[in-house]
Amino acid sequence: MNTAGTADVPARTGLDLTPFRGLRYDPDRVGSLSAVTSPPYDVVVRPDGLLHLESADPHNIVRLILPQATTPGTRNDQAAATLRRWISEGVLRIDPEPALYVYEQLDDEGMVQRGVIGALRLSEPSEGVVLPHEDVMPHVVADRAALMRATSANLEPLLLTYRGDGSASGATAVIERTAARPPLFSTTTEDGFSHRLWAVTDPADLTEVRTDLAGRQALIADGHHRWATCLRLRAEHPSPSPWDHGLVLLVDTARHPLRVRAIHRLLHQLPVQKALAALGDSFRIRSVDGPLPGALSALSAAAAEGNAFLLAGDGTFHLVDRPSPDLLARTVPADRPEAWRTLDATVLHAALLDHVWRIPDVPEHIAYIHDTAATVAKAERDGGTAVLMHPVREEVVRDLASQGVTMPRKSTSFGPKPASGLVLRTLDH
Repeated sequence: MNTAGTADVPARTGLDLTPFRGLRYDPDRVGSLSAVTSPPYDVVVRPDGLLHLESADPHNIVRLILPQATTPGTRNDQAAATLRRWISEGVLRIDPEPALYVYEQLDDEGMVQRGVIGALRLSEPSEGVVLPHEDVMPHVVADRAALMRATSANLEPLLLTYRGDGSASGATAVIERTAARPPLFSTTTEDGFSHRLWAVTDPADLTEVRTDLAGRQALIADGHHRWATCLRLRAEHPSPSPWDHGLVLLVDTARHPLRVRAIHRLLHQLPVQKALAALGDSFRIRSVDGPLPGALSALSAAAAEGNAFLLAGDGTFHLVDRPSPDLLARTVPADRPEAWRTLDATVLHAALLDHVWRIPDVPEHIAYIHDTAATVAKAERDGGTAVLMHPVREEVVRDLASQGVTMPRKSTSFGPKPASGLVLRTLDH
């Protein structure tokens, strides 16, 4: 069985997290665990990052989460065949008994993040158990769904957060006790993060975690498209089935606050000077000195006073702020809370992309990139425009999500994100 129950757990109106038999790399069959991991599929900076990861080890997880072939169907079939081959060859092995997995990330500055990985029962946003905070792009959901259908697997976990009461009890107590034991493995990836994983199989521990989480609500921090994909595929399979659950990492942000960073936009077909000229007098435009850290400081200062963006791609930086009230009144929908109407992402998409620049939100025109320097470098190399964003505060995200209001897609980047390739979940038995 892929999932397993534990001792009696109270009826739950909140999170329903169950153990599963994890599919994990055999350390003796790969060069190193760090060489087979990857950032989440949508964080890999293509094509440079993808090629780097593919060459790191022939069994790197990107060959499953971002298979490369000429057509989507061929890519997905290739990923499914690769997964089956790695399992048959023993490169990936399924754990002998169901478990929840405690996962720890530690960066080189001493920041520790711990959470628990499990199979979470899926729920619709209307149920108020798992709250999305961003819109999704239908073509991405369709792409991820096709890959998941082909592989019958959860290839990487979503990142969800919840707010505990700050006490060392329940799930927190189990996580801390478990982290004091020797881990299943420990590895350090090239980004400087060390990763450790433990299996929790004791029935009493499993019950303690599940009982604690049963009354809690979670926010999707990273993985909106994967969550939407899981919901789509659940509807395609008669219940009960393994498709009723999705693979998640749950982190208590009362104990381990996440970092919130911006996701930047790369406008492939819009040169910087053309972008600036189109603004007219609808924004204030100022040149700011580099290098990049100094320009980002100027963006931060401007963002504290209102909507602000940093444009780059022509070898310098241009601070764009103080949008015209008339422009905002004409372009930003008025039927949403003020916190939503004043988001930088809202103003960018409603006023700039849709109205001023008239750029369709499709991959041919817009790329979403997490790495700031990479966004600027690609814009300079390709002759496009990098639109650098300032991050949104977590409290704003959670407040809007609790109201059922979703932000424009790719508005935030919570982290650190779980590495892909540490534990997978199969769905075919």
